[in-house]
Amino acid sequence: MNAFAESLRTAISLVLDADPVLLRTVELSLSVSGAACLIAAGFGLSLGAWLAVTRMPGHRALVVLLNTLLALPSVVVGLVVYLLLSRSGPLGSWGILFTPGAMVIAQTMLVLPVVAALSRQLVRDSLRDGGDQLRSMGGRPIINALLMLLHERWAVATILLTAFGRAVSEVGAVMIVGGNIDGVTRVITTTIALETSKGDLPLALALGLVLLALVGLVNLAIALSQGAQRADAAGAR
Repeated sequence: MNAFAESLRTAISLVLDADPVLLRTVELSLSVSGAACLIAAGFGLSLGAWLAVTRMPGHRALVVLLNTLLALPSVVVGLVVYLLLSRSGPLGSWGILFTPGAMVIAQTMLVLPVVAALSRQLVRDSLRDGGDQLRSMGGRPIINALLMLLHERWAVATILLTAFGRAVSEVGAVMIVGGNIDGVTRVITTTIALETSKGDLPLALALGLVLLALVGLVNLAIALSQGAQRADAAGAR
């Protein structure tokens, strides 16, 4: 108990004193996860909107595959990206393995199914409940779907925040493709794993507190966006 209390006291001091190593690690985590979510938003929202309105052979199988990828382990994503970016891989000429760029790619692949699947369901529900007016205007289905995403902006914000929470708290993919290099590719989760194995519990605990705070802020933002969504819906009645 005394060891835990001492580690916790030191961890809080590291946070309050803005320890440079801690700040550098948090900054890299936020930049990598933020970039991955922005890229995933561009592709995932479009894919989700398209899947919500398109009808083609194999559509059901594609939706099943997308929903299956929601449970894809992060270590599998890391392995796939590693094989693609390794020297003998098809993208080895890029030379970005063990760099933040590789970590962004891995996290993008990890959260893209989340954005696409949730946005698909959102568009389907929105069009079912209030799409008659758009359809009566003769708009193309994909345009109607994208307009619904714009209309349901608070729900979209919730989707993107969920994706960010998934990205910033994962460890497997970024550990594999980033290599956990000090000052280059160490993010919050990989540093926690490394420092715990080394016995540097205060730094690991300090980063754990920061990660917990980040996840808490994400969940608070989700709650606020859901509240704003309900307020908009009540005002529209």
